[in-house]
Amino acid sequence: MKQEKSSRVAVITGAGAGLGAATAHRFATDGYTVVLVGRTEATLRQTAQEGPDGADMYPWVGDVSDLAAITAVMNGVADRFGRLDVLVNNAGVAIPGTVDQIDMDSYRIMMSTNVDGVFFASRAALPHLRAVRGCIVNVGSVGAVRGDWSQAAYNATKGALANLTNAMALDHGHEIRVNAVHPGVTLSSQFIRDALAEETALRRRFVDRVPMGRPGEPAEVAAVVAFLAGHDAGYLNGVHIPVDGGLTASNGQTDLYRIDN
Repeated sequence: MKQEKSSRVAVITGAGAGLGAATAHRFATDGYTVVLVGRTEATLRQTAQEGPDGADMYPWVGDVSDLAAITAVMNGVADRFGRLDVLVNNAGVAIPGTVDQIDMDSYRIMMSTNVDGVFFASRAALPHLRAVRGCIVNVGSVGAVRGDWSQAAYNATKGALANLTNAMALDHGHEIRVNAVHPGVTLSSQFIRDALAEETALRRRFVDRVPMGRPGEPAEVAAVVAFLAGHDAGYLNGVHIPVDGGLTASNGQTDLYRIDN
């Protein structure tokens, strides 16, 4: 279906795959001019090629962990399109490991992408967002508010993202809105789809904890990001929305009263 064009411009980081690609496609469907930011041009072009018919999608290579590089991206976007309305800080890396097991290279990669990347991209975008009273949507994780086994560094980065969202909402709320979505396990890669295939032991353990009984779909997360960026969320600032099928509604205990057949 052909989109009704909007004058709004959205930058999606980490747009080469998974949640970033799904979010880019949703914004394109909603009529935005969408700038796809990532480090690999080929994956960004694939996201653009797989987008909806008639979409305005533009690959733009840049590294969020490099302040000078991502500042050049934001300035370039504003110069080319005349404005920047929405920044979606989606770029992120998850590498498992406990505090005593994670190697330092993996730790630094996650910190530089998941924390520095959000800080740097937001800093670079702020002047342009202020000009149009735009908004930022940060893509966090349920790991920002609850712990995961063997994800110490990743959880630390997403916890930092959550409180950075709060701080920016306070500091800049008179000019722009800053909110966050926190996905649970989402079928955003082939690895996750294979790991949570029907009838696997992991799928059974997963379903035991998630009230809706299934993982999320990338499009479901993208829909919440799009809502937070839209006019209907005009009085939401500093909001954190878990997109997790009800996982974080629980205290973590299994259902003691369920009788399995």
